[in-house]
Amino acid sequence: MSSRIGVVTFPGSLDDRDAIRAVTLAGAEAVSLWHADATLQGVDAVVLPGGFSYGDYLRCGAIARFAPVMEPLIKAARDGMPVLGICNGFQILCESHLLPGALTRNDHLHFICRDQRLQITNTTSAWTSNFDMNQEIVVPLKNGEGGFVADERTLDQLEGEGRVIARYLEVNPNGSRRDIAGICNEAGNVVGLMPHPEHAVEALTGPTVDGLGFFTSVLKSLVDNGKVLA
Repeated sequence: MSSRIGVVTFPGSLDDRDAIRAVTLAGAEAVSLWHADATLQGVDAVVLPGGFSYGDYLRCGAIARFAPVMEPLIKAARDGMPVLGICNGFQILCESHLLPGALTRNDHLHFICRDQRLQITNTTSAWTSNFDMNQEIVVPLKNGEGGFVADERTLDQLEGEGRVIARYLEVNPNGSRRDIAGICNEAGNVVGLMPHPEHAVEALTGPTVDGLGFFTSVLKSLVDNGKVLA
């Protein structure tokens, strides 16, 4: 039985089809989930893709947090289901309080789009287990409100518990505190990442295929935890 990974589409999602393709290339069955549905259709994991959910009105992710699909998703995440939020998805996870902190306007006040070098700093989460510790990868980054912020106590806790899963290298593109590009929850099943691994899964279109590791990692995690058969 292959893993079934859901990808949620909100009004304004841009990268849901890219995430579906990444899931398929990793070897799983991609399941399209609609924001207005109150069911996860029995999937084993969920990806919240990038984009501008509900037009990014109020705050990025603030309206999406109340979409019907989020009620079962939040419960499933708290029960251990792997969830990956990419860019706008990261913002939604913070608004849902599944992850701490917030994503704010880039410190230079401009939208940025570039190939970004990252360092993987946690290989125990459900979405990073196929990487090597301190491995350097390159994936695209595109955001206008990508600066991760939190109070000093929260930042110290994230670092002390090893919950920073990736950091920016060479340049901090958006003013994120302590060069943080992604974090996970205490259990390691929920990950938020500002760069876009789904855009680096094929040599023809991506700067690298480094992003594929996030999607193969969750398949390994599901097998290791007995959620699906190898």
